[in-house]
Amino acid sequence: MNEKEKLIFQLIKKNPYLSQQEMAEQLGMSRPALANIISSLIKRGEILGRAYVLPEKNQIIAIGGANIDRKFTIEQNVQLGTSNPASVTESVGGVARNIAENLGRLGNRVSLITVMGEDHDSAFIEQNCKSMMNVDLVEKLNDYNTGSYTAVLDNMGELVISMANMAIYDQLLPSILKKHEAILQNASCIVIDLNSPLETVEYIRNFAIERNIALAVIPVSSPKMKNMSQDLHGIRYFICNRDEAESYLNVKLETYSQYEKAVNMLLQKGAEHVVLTLGEHGVMVGNEGNIVHYKAIATRNIVDVTGAGDAFVSAFLHGLLNDEELEEAIQLGLVNASKTLQSDKTVREDLTKDNLIEWRNL
Repeated sequence: MNEKEKLIFQLIKKNPYLSQQEMAEQLGMSRPALANIISSLIKRGEILGRAYVLPEKNQIIAIGGANIDRKFTIEQNVQLGTSNPASVTESVGGVARNIAENLGRLGNRVSLITVMGEDHDSAFIEQNCKSMMNVDLVEKLNDYNTGSYTAVLDNMGELVISMANMAIYDQLLPSILKKHEAILQNASCIVIDLNSPLETVEYIRNFAIERNIALAVIPVSSPKMKNMSQDLHGIRYFICNRDEAESYLNVKLETYSQYEKAVNMLLQKGAEHVVLTLGEHGVMVGNEGNIVHYKAIATRNIVDVTGAGDAFVSAFLHGLLNDEELEEAIQLGLVNASKTLQSDKTVREDLTKDNLIEWRNL
């Protein structure tokens, strides 16, 4: 294909229901010229008539953060105001991306929708993700840097300072998601994290209601709760930790009775299922007035807590989407979280569907 043909093919792949006039306007060319190129592509078998490329069905769509995580470890005592010799590691992160990788390693078909810059970091993320998920729906923005999180640790591993450059996610707007409605409406489940702006979360919530699509919302952190409306109707799975629930509900949670009350409050706001994660104290799960506490799996030799929450969410959703009962899905989530705590990787590289079942049965 020549360059124009590639542009048209990618546009059709993203939204097969665009009219030729809409495509011509987006590509800055005349409709007759575009029609001739499409006709040529059809004759050569590159596309198959209207709708030109059929959207994939029953895949999971993950919407939200995809970052570069950098960790600088200072080799000697920290000296402020001067240069400190340090080693650095670089990895991919972001809640939506982490969940997408977990789900992809478990054998699910997953697409990631996020925004990145046209830079080295976005290329690094895509290179590390493309074998586990579809990254064709990622939007590239010339005027922004790809999201990044940088931590500086002292020689004992304690955090000195951290910096988050996440301004790009303010641009993850409904206008970007509207380009992919044909794909979104065929999803078996949509997962959105609260790196996404409030208006985008509301757009997806209403989209899920109108089309009866399973929607899971993952808060990311307490400050990000500002991106969640007080109406949780249309959310099938609202999964948050204690700090996030405290921030959202403006309450203090210290006892099991208070945890139960918080879950009930979230259910009353309209969520169909609420999962309150409590770290070493397990999870509190509620639906239709039924609230159950599940103990955490005792975990020795904890290496790194990073990614454990995303591991829980992923295996929990994997179980539900693969016909496990709710209690079994919770157990899969707890197992994956426990195993991730024992790894220095945000997502375990040995995670597979078979291994997850084997870990559960140990």
